[in-house]
Amino acid sequence: MSDRDRDEPGAPPPSDADEEARKAAEARAKAEAAARAKAEAEAAEAAKPAWEKMPVEPEIEDAASDPLVRALGRSCGEGAVRGASRRAGDLAIEVAAGSLREVASSLKLDHGFTLLVDLCGVHYPQREEAPYEVVLHLYDMQKNRRVRLKTALAEGESPPSVTPVWAGANWLEREAYDMYGIRFEDHPDMTRILMWEGFNGHPLRKDFPVEGIDTGSAIYPEYYAEEMGPVTGTGTGWRPAPPPEPEPEPAAESDEEGA
Repeated sequence: MSDRDRDEPGAPPPSDADEEARKAAEARAKAEAAARAKAEAEAAEAAKPAWEKMPVEPEIEDAASDPLVRALGRSCGEGAVRGASRRAGDLAIEVAAGSLREVASSLKLDHGFTLLVDLCGVHYPQREEAPYEVVLHLYDMQKNRRVRLKTALAEGESPPSVTPVWAGANWLEREAYDMYGIRFEDHPDMTRILMWEGFNGHPLRKDFPVEGIDTGSAIYPEYYAEEMGPVTGTGTGWRPAPPPEPEPEPAAESDEEGA
């Protein structure tokens, strides 16, 4: 019996057999829908490549024979490109620090990677010889290609700035300097961009204390001595000094003393 028949005036109430049949049909429909959804999810999971399935880690493949890598090796000279790898379909090219700008310029002008998506620093404290890296993420909008450009740096080593290649690298390189202490040669304004000038340290280095350090006297000299700063005594932020106690007003002279 349909819902319309049950709602009509004077229609007989559904029998117990009809109600049980209706409930059974609804249960079958729900079970079939759930089975279809499960089968679709399993099929979608099975269609994924191995590197997308957790906890399978994508393998790192050697990409030294990649046409782009070989072209850069020919155009930028021997020693400019130190290696290349491919992981989960992404190409990463390792270059010598001194050749960073030259390789970046070739990627933009000769190979179509006109967009600098990002530039960032990385800190590997376990690496003694080259604990820092600069990584550039580049994009070719015409061919929908991406590539990462990486250069390893020793303590105090300064790669050439890529601002002559991409003007937008200006602030990104300043952030890498501010957070990691990586300086770039020929940068137009190698100053901090997030922390204030005078901040003691580089907060994204792995050896930077999580609770902060005593610093900041350059910006709050009225509150902190030269060796102290915003986290002193709190661990989470700066606390201004209490206002000075008002000096007592001198007692008013009496009329007799003024006479």
